[in-house]
Amino acid sequence: MAFELKQNLKLSQQLIMTPQLQQAIKLLQLSRLELVDTINQEMEENPLLEEASTDESNEEEVHTQAEEDIQSIEREDTKAVERTVELTGEGDGREDFDWNNYLEDYGPVGVSYDRKDSDLLTLDNILTESPSLTEHLMWQMKLSPLSGEEVRIGSQIVGNLDNNGYLCASLAEIAQLENVSEEYVEAVLKKVQEFDPPGIAARNLQECLLIQARMLGVKNPIVEKIIKDHLKDLELKNYVHIARKLKVPIRDVEIAVLLISNMDPKPGSMYSAEKVQAIIPDVYVVKSGDEYKIILNDDGLPRLRISNFYREIMAGLGIHDQSEEENGKKYIRDKVQSATWLIKSIQQRQKTIYKVAESIVKHQRDFFDKGINYLKPLVLRNIADDVEMHESTISRVVTNKYMHSHRGIFEMKYFFGSSVQRTSGETIASKSVKEEIKQLIVKEDPKKPYSDCEIVDLLKSRGINIARRTVAKYREMIGILPSSKRKKYF
Repeated sequence: MAFELKQNLKLSQQLIMTPQLQQAIKLLQLSRLELVDTINQEMEENPLLEEASTDESNEEEVHTQAEEDIQSIEREDTKAVERTVELTGEGDGREDFDWNNYLEDYGPVGVSYDRKDSDLLTLDNILTESPSLTEHLMWQMKLSPLSGEEVRIGSQIVGNLDNNGYLCASLAEIAQLENVSEEYVEAVLKKVQEFDPPGIAARNLQECLLIQARMLGVKNPIVEKIIKDHLKDLELKNYVHIARKLKVPIRDVEIAVLLISNMDPKPGSMYSAEKVQAIIPDVYVVKSGDEYKIILNDDGLPRLRISNFYREIMAGLGIHDQSEEENGKKYIRDKVQSATWLIKSIQQRQKTIYKVAESIVKHQRDFFDKGINYLKPLVLRNIADDVEMHESTISRVVTNKYMHSHRGIFEMKYFFGSSVQRTSGETIASKSVKEEIKQLIVKEDPKKPYSDCEIVDLLKSRGINIARRTVAKYREMIGILPSSKRKKYF
């Protein structure tokens, strides 16, 4: 078999991810906080990028000069920066980049809030700092009549508490670490367990509840017996079995259970160090008359512009030799190109979010008018066909983006979901079915809660035909216990 070299001419189509497209995709899937961090990082790395102040009156003149300087650099070098044509792969770059409109607003609409300075809260009125569990316990320890060695052991105990206030380390480990006996560590532990909140530094749930019962001064012996020997029956609400085992009336068991139910099984959770992060919406949906307006939230987003300081640098390049001058021009040209891509990508990102949000509001008009029971089944394909983009683009847009409306703040993914067939042939969103189940359980008799089979029959009477296992799955997804654990005896 002979081998030979041949030349063949072949035509083929190939999709190439240009740097502009890669940057646009990256910015599109970022959350609001990640976008701010990315912009700040780009401003640190690119000296030609700077933040425009809101009170500047010559923005239009500055950016007109910036465009003229870019054109002058292009005339000096035939391989200079070219205008970005492709950004997201579908229909991008067909419009000329409007620098003036970008500085006025990121979005395609010129809607803004009319807010007075008196309505804006200062950080001094918002930021607060609450003591942690460790700080709260150490403060009490310093006020307690403990010796120096006891404080040292107590500090080890406090340092080995989890977020719920339970002791993670064993007494043997603490004794070995501090070179003392286990009996001494246990004596210090008893003193620490008298601190606030009640039940702190317990080794298990049983000990935690017993400490709280003692500190609350509960004189009922049935409470202690239930905590020690019948916690499993208490969890299953098997009060009849507890009364039979303790040989007491069911009414006495109910009174004891009522006392136990008011105790805190996680005493340290109120001092948890986890901070609640407020959601900053990306889009506001405001009703104006009979229509809904989409307002992009650009508060806190740096308004970028290309600095005119590079002109002074260009003017000083003539004092150097030709090679250094060419290197300086190339550096500035690359930075201008990078800044132009970033600014244009951010504007395209805001336009895409606006289009998707507008399409969502159009499809879910009944939800905004009437509530969650009128939420329609919606998939990414519906929005993609409406705005003429790919499904992957829609998926990136709705990820980690939030929409604020008079119905509340929702992640944009919330409006997408599967459908459930009604008996009449119509479809209903699965989230609406979950809300129906939730409302049925809220209105049920606590002493006779609905079973999953009964919920199936009630939903069928409302025209929703689903299986019992589907009801169980939806119930677990919305965090509702089964009927045996929802039942209340008093």
